[in-house]
Amino acid sequence: MITKRIIPCLDVRNGRVVKGVNFEGLNDVASPVELAQYYSKCGADELVFYDITASAEGRKLFTDILCETAKKVFIPLTVGGGINTVDDFDRVLKCGADKVSVNSGAIRNPDLVSQAAKLYGDQCVVISADVKRVDGVFRVFAKGGRENTGLEAIEWIKRCVGSGAGEVVLNSIDTDGVKRGFDLEMLEKVSNTVSVPVIASGGAGNIEDFITLFKTLPKVDAGLAASIFHFGEVRIASLKEAMAANGIPARLQRGA
Repeated sequence: MITKRIIPCLDVRNGRVVKGVNFEGLNDVASPVELAQYYSKCGADELVFYDITASAEGRKLFTDILCETAKKVFIPLTVGGGINTVDDFDRVLKCGADKVSVNSGAIRNPDLVSQAAKLYGDQCVVISADVKRVDGVFRVFAKGGRENTGLEAIEWIKRCVGSGAGEVVLNSIDTDGVKRGFDLEMLEKVSNTVSVPVIASGGAGNIEDFITLFKTLPKVDAGLAASIFHFGEVRIASLKEAMAANGIPARLQRGA
């Protein structure tokens, strides 16, 4: 049975890891390199590294910090932020990323997903969708959740997967940082629509939220969170022990 992955997320701004609520009110947390090392050692299955203001500021991702981070971690690393061309994919992969996450760049150029998938393989291309309910409809947002694209989210994600995206990170803006549980309704619609791995992001507040996620939606492959891991509210080792005790397959690490 395939294990469910636990993935800490490093939202990076100006070279520091930050965290807010509903994509707003960002506060400084730590050095991305030090935090990545910590997670790599304590049982995280993967890491996601987002340069969260690169798209909004119209610049390229911080490659110096990425290169340093990649040298220090020994688990798969997904990187996103300011990915607009296949050259950006190439640059980030050469810095040590295993997968590249694209959001705003794919919205501006829908062919980017297929172009990157042909060059680097579906397994390298992750579509990261920032989604929020607008008048009862799931809408895709761009530029770090700042801009409503008007795109209906389920169809957009389905289109990206059809173009070659090998994984979906579904970020619910409605539940981001609120710590009241994952957006199960949104996740169910997406996981029932696509056949590639779906990563749940936004809303985790405690261990039980992950148990509820995986038991309610067995099609969801991974749970991603930030602040509850950053601030020590949930230890990854304790979370995985609870998952195993609830019959949810997890990669356990002794001594973590």
